[in-house]
Amino acid sequence: MRISLISLIFIAACSSDANHIGNPLLLPVNALTSMTENAIYTQRRGQVELAVKSTFDQIIPEINSGGGPAISTAMEAAGIPLAERPARLTQLRGDIGLYDANPGALVTALMVYGSN
Repeated sequence: MRISLISLIFIAACSSDANHIGNPLLLPVNALTSMTENAIYTQRRGQVELAVKSTFDQIIPEINSGGGPAISTAMEAAGIPLAERPARLTQLRGDIGLYDANPGALVTALMVYGSN
């Protein structure tokens, strides 16, 4: 009986159905993967913040005019593919009121558009 119960618990733990914990045997691996992904994201976000905040006075006019070196550098840091940049500039221009005085909002938008 006891062996059956323990076996049932292990079989249930390895279920492929959706749950909030996942496979308990993979928790250490998932923790390491999550830490690595967070570190990569934080580094990329730092690069985007530096690109945006150091040239913010040039970026807003470049968004309004359809592009330029400062916004291109920020988009490159965010990992936005070249083919998507014209559409993203149009989206940014449409929401320019959000970004006009808020570089943090622009950084967040670029990170959302980025693919890395």
